[in-house]
Amino acid sequence: MIVGTAGHIDHGKTALLQALTGQAGDQRQEERARGMTIDLGYRYAALAEDAPLTGFIDVPGHERFIHNMLAGAHGIDLVLLVVAADDGVMPQTREHLAIIELLGIPRALVAISKCDRVEPARLAEVQAQVADLLAPGPYAGAPQFPLSSVTGEGVEELRQALREAQGDVARRSVAGGFRLAIDRVFAVSGAGIVVTGTALAGRVTAGDTLLLGKAGKPVRVRGLHAQNQAALVAEAGQRVALNISAERLAVEQIHRGDWLVAEWLHAPSTRVDIELALLPGETRAFEHFGAVHVHLGTQDVTARVALLEGEKLLPGQRMFAQLLLNAPLQAVHGDRLVLRDQRAQRTLGGGQVLDPFAPSRQRRSEARLRQLQVLRTARDLEQALPALLDAAPAGLDPQRLERQFNRLRGTWHLPQDVLVVATRQGQLLFATGHWQALKHQVLEQLAQFHEQEPDQLGPDRDRLRRFVALPLERPAFVSLLDELLAEGAIDSSGPWLHLPGHKVQLSEADAALWERVQSQLLAGGFEPPWVRTLAGAQNVEEAQVRLLLRKLARLGLVHQVVRDLFYPEATLRRMADMLLQHSASTPIVQVAAFRDMLGIGRKRTVQILEYFDRIGLTRRVADQRHIRADSALAQQQARH
Repeated sequence: MIVGTAGHIDHGKTALLQALTGQAGDQRQEERARGMTIDLGYRYAALAEDAPLTGFIDVPGHERFIHNMLAGAHGIDLVLLVVAADDGVMPQTREHLAIIELLGIPRALVAISKCDRVEPARLAEVQAQVADLLAPGPYAGAPQFPLSSVTGEGVEELRQALREAQGDVARRSVAGGFRLAIDRVFAVSGAGIVVTGTALAGRVTAGDTLLLGKAGKPVRVRGLHAQNQAALVAEAGQRVALNISAERLAVEQIHRGDWLVAEWLHAPSTRVDIELALLPGETRAFEHFGAVHVHLGTQDVTARVALLEGEKLLPGQRMFAQLLLNAPLQAVHGDRLVLRDQRAQRTLGGGQVLDPFAPSRQRRSEARLRQLQVLRTARDLEQALPALLDAAPAGLDPQRLERQFNRLRGTWHLPQDVLVVATRQGQLLFATGHWQALKHQVLEQLAQFHEQEPDQLGPDRDRLRRFVALPLERPAFVSLLDELLAEGAIDSSGPWLHLPGHKVQLSEADAALWERVQSQLLAGGFEPPWVRTLAGAQNVEEAQVRLLLRKLARLGLVHQVVRDLFYPEATLRRMADMLLQHSASTPIVQVAAFRDMLGIGRKRTVQILEYFDRIGLTRRVADQRHIRADSALAQQQARH
């Protein structure tokens, strides 16, 4: 069990822990000189002879050191709210209480300290104050223990309550990747660098490799302590000290707020979607895009808050919001965080992380808000997955889900109606019905394309993607087309995609022009006329002839050897057959010999051979060409 203190400055938190544990703690010289706690203090003690060690975290009560208090409050199982009987409820009593409520700490006990200084009537008055303070929140009716750390009165009763609570504390799940928010770092002579913190998830053993900080520097765990005792394994819910090593690793490179996480879990982000709650005690509404300090774990990061359901959030209300962070944050679904104002002078509210990988676009769309609603209410990944898929038209990345929920794929099961789609950039998850609907939509849109462009064989993949306008990234769209091609629902002719029964239908004008142009191309033999000559002979614009011949080239009826020079399919095959027959006697293609066979000039012969290079009939090596035996034309000739 991890116990943390909370309460106003000089209400006796440090003295109470000394009375409970018998340990003076590790007060710094400055703290002893000023008589106040400035930074976090740590103690470990057994509450009974046969009980395991309990970790105690002492936090500062001064308003100037709330950031240190926040660094120590994460991950604790029980809070000791300390209220002095002479002062009663004070400002930091209220702020600390608000913070521990926002962090969702499951249990609280109240210590009414310095009872030796007041009369019974004053004690009763303070107890009533505390009861009224706690009544509206989750700690209503929390047990109160009047005590004095000086005389020892009431300390044993509190210790007994802590022993009973220790038996009731739910053990944290060790599933998922290891997560440690670092709160201290120091060097130990002969051992090296040691970092400490509360383990929030998973487990770690000596010899493991973890990733450190925003840059994800790999470090090796040389040894460890759990709950202040040497151990081989440490796990979630324990105070942990890790002796780590890495090449060129120095104490100065590690800071409070850095994370140590499992290798597969490391994924810092700068956009995080949360459910934000503004404290009821705030005097004004929170404005859209307001500046804040975000405290998560031991990390303190500045950010802007984009409200997703309005322009203002009133005191006491909740709303979905997106944090636009000025430095990467390591978070998972369900993490609790606290927001303080831009000057870090007061606590505004807090929230729960819903998605640590929030989108930058359409963050206020209905589909996105539906996803956030699911993430707010779902207990676990399995419960959330169907609804998340329903609101994810582009599919879900399973690796992202692993990191979002800190759950490796092997520990969660996909429903039967979920499809795993392999893409060139990894797997995606789709609801089977949605994937089939996407296929149907592609077929409908391709049919519409054929209606609009009857003189085209079909679009290529990228043009079809633009035409269909599905909310899919290109890798997913390519996988969708590959399935349709494999099923025979779509055919391809070179790069062009079309429905199986589709035939190109030229307009009457194009068909008539092609009939006239075709005769001219065939009559030209191995030196057909250029586009300009064809257009002049037919008394039409060059652009009209060029467009027609390019359409026919996509159909394979003509071949564009160079710009504005097209050969009919029959003529090109004659030249290819002549070349293949010649190659039967000599394996090397000679330009001069091929020129003589065709009876044309050298320049045109070279242009034709370069086209054969491009379509794979020949291969040029240095100054020589060879017939490619694996080319389609060569294989057809061999069969005949």
